[in-house]
Amino acid sequence: MSRIIPIGPYHPLQEEPELFKLYCEGEIVKDIKWETGYNHRGIEKLSESKTFDQVFFLVERVCGICSTSHPFAFANCMEEIADVKIPDRAKYIRSIIGELERIHSHLLWMGLAGHFLGYNTVFMWVWKYREPVLDLFEMITGNRNSYAMFKIGGVRRDIENHKIPKIKEVLDLIKKKLDLLVGAVTDDPVIHARTKGVGILTKEDIINYAAVGPTARASGVAIDVRLDNPYAAYPLVNWKVITAQEGDVFAKVEVRLLEMYESVSIIEQCLEGLKKTKEGETETVVREVPAGIGTGRAEAPRGEVFHFVKTDGSNYPVRHKIRAPSYVNIATFRKSCVGQTISDATISLAAVDPCYCCTERMACAYDYVTGRKLYNGDELLAFSQSKTDLIRKQINGYL
Repeated sequence: MSRIIPIGPYHPLQEEPELFKLYCEGEIVKDIKWETGYNHRGIEKLSESKTFDQVFFLVERVCGICSTSHPFAFANCMEEIADVKIPDRAKYIRSIIGELERIHSHLLWMGLAGHFLGYNTVFMWVWKYREPVLDLFEMITGNRNSYAMFKIGGVRRDIENHKIPKIKEVLDLIKKKLDLLVGAVTDDPVIHARTKGVGILTKEDIINYAAVGPTARASGVAIDVRLDNPYAAYPLVNWKVITAQEGDVFAKVEVRLLEMYESVSIIEQCLEGLKKTKEGETETVVREVPAGIGTGRAEAPRGEVFHFVKTDGSNYPVRHKIRAPSYVNIATFRKSCVGQTISDATISLAAVDPCYCCTERMACAYDYVTGRKLYNGDELLAFSQSKTDLIRKQINGYL
C-alpha cells in the first residue's frame, strides 16, 4: 500500500519549518516532494531600510550557527563595490573567527548526527567539546554567538597578542578531543554499517544539483570558495581541501572531521600572522560607498554563501540578494533518499546539515488513503535508532 510520510513542516530534525513528503511503498522511499517558504522573514527587504553598517548585524541573524558567514560574504561584497583593501591583521582576525565557527558548527552537526543514529553519548561528548570553542568566541568578541566583528574595511575588535597563548591552549585541547572522535567513529563497526552506503550522492548528482560545501566534497567534488575565490587570510596560509569519494553519510562525517583539523591549522597559522602585524591596525576607514554592483562569497560550514548588493551612492542598499548553501544542498535529498528505507531518511537529510531556524515540533505521519494516523515524531525518530540497535546486536553476535 502506497503512503505518504511527511517530515515537517515541524520536525525535531529540522530547526526551521520545511516539508518533505516521502512517498513510500512499505518501508522503501519511492519519491519525494519538497515544499519550502514556511518561514520567510524578509531579511533582504529589511536590508534596504538599514545603513550598510546596520546590515552586518541583520545578516548575522540569517543563521545562528553561521552567524559570521553572512557578514563575511557581505563584507567581501561591499569591499568590492568600494574598492577597499583591508589590513593583513584584519584578514587574519576574520579567518580566525570563520574557522572557529566552522569547528563549532561541525561539532554541533556531529552531535545531532549521533543523536539521530541512537548514539547519545557522542551527542553529549561533542556538545561538551564545543564549549571551549564558544568560550573562545566570548573571550575574543564578547559573545558566544552573533559575534558582531565585521565591518566594511576590517573588523570592529582586535585580538590582542596577549590572548594568543590562551587561544593556542584551547586549540591543543580541541585537537586531542578530535583524536578521540575520529577514533570513536573509525573503530565502531556499527557506525560503519549504519552510515556506509546510505544516502549516496554521486559526483554527477552534485554537479546536477550544484551542491556545495562538505556535501559536494564528500562526493569527490573539490570546490571551496576559500581556494577557488581566495579572500581574507586564506591565500596567506597553507591548508588543503578535504574530499572523499563515496558520497554516503559516512563520507560526509569523514570530511567534516578532517576539516576541523584543517581549521585548527589555519587558526594556528593566523595567530602567527598576528604576531607579525601591528596591534590596532584592524581596519581601512571607509567614509562612503559609491554607486555600483558587487558580489561577495564566503565558505560557510555548510558551503558557499553568496551575497549580491546594488548601491546608488546613499548609505542603504538598493537591492540585496542572499543565497545560503542549504538552498541548493537540500534539493539533493530527492536523490539521496529515493530507494532508502524510512529509517535512513532522517539521517540522509541530516547528512547535508540543512540550515533552518530553531523549531522543535513535528507533524504526524498519516496514511494517504485512509487518513489514519500512523506515527508521531518520536516514533519516526525511534525507527532510525532501532535500526542502529539491530545492527549493533547483529555485529556483536546477539542475533
